[in-house]
Amino acid sequence: MSAIRLLVLGAVRQHGRAHGYQVRNDLEYWGAHEWSNAKPGSIYHALKQMAKQGLLHAHEIAPSTAGGPPRTEYEITEKGTEEFFRLLREALTSYDQKTDVLSAGIGFIVCLKREEAVALLKERVRGLEEWRTSVTEYYTPADGPESIGHIGEIMNMWLHSSDAGAEWTRGLIERIEGGAYTFAGEGEPFVGVLAEGEENPYATGEPHEGDHG
Repeated sequence: MSAIRLLVLGAVRQHGRAHGYQVRNDLEYWGAHEWSNAKPGSIYHALKQMAKQGLLHAHEIAPSTAGGPPRTEYEITEKGTEEFFRLLREALTSYDQKTDVLSAGIGFIVCLKREEAVALLKERVRGLEEWRTSVTEYYTPADGPESIGHIGEIMNMWLHSSDAGAEWTRGLIERIEGGAYTFAGEGEPFVGVLAEGEENPYATGEPHEGDHG
C-alpha cells in the first residue's frame, strides 16, 4: 500500500474541494514530504489518476480576474470516500505496513468513531504479537543474536521494532480510551489544514509546474 493515495484523498476530503497546490501545501504543513513519498510530482499525479478512476471529481475553475491559468479543483466522490476509509482502516491494522502508511493513518484516525479506532489499533497489536510469536518459535538464540553471526542482528532489529511498535500502539489506545482527541460524531475534530492564503511555515518553496494546474 502506498501512503500517497490515503494522504491525497484525506487532504481533499478535509477541504471539501481543493486544488492541487492546496493539497501539496497541506501535506508539506504535515511534513509528509519528509516522511513519505508525498513529493509535488507524486501529489499531482495522484490527483489526476484518482480523478480518472472516479475517486475524485475534477472541477475546472475559470481563471481569476487577476489573470493566470485556470485551476482544477478536486472533490472526493462517494467511491473515493469508500476508498479513503478502506485505506485508513488498512493503514491502522496492518502490522507490516511501512511507517509512512501508518503515519498517514494516524493523521486521519479522528475521521473514525472512537470505538472503531480503538478496535483497529487493538487488531494491530494482535498482529504484532502473533508475528513475534511465530518468529520466536524458530528464532531463539539463547546466547543472543551474535550466536548465529551478524545475520542474527537482522532478526534482533525486527523483534525490537515489533516490541516498540506494540508498546507505542498500546499507549495510543490508552490515551484514546481515556478521552483524548475529538473523533467522528463527537464534535468538531482538530483539522490540520491551512486556510486559503494562510502562510505555511513548513513549505519547501520549491516550484513545480503542477502548482498552477
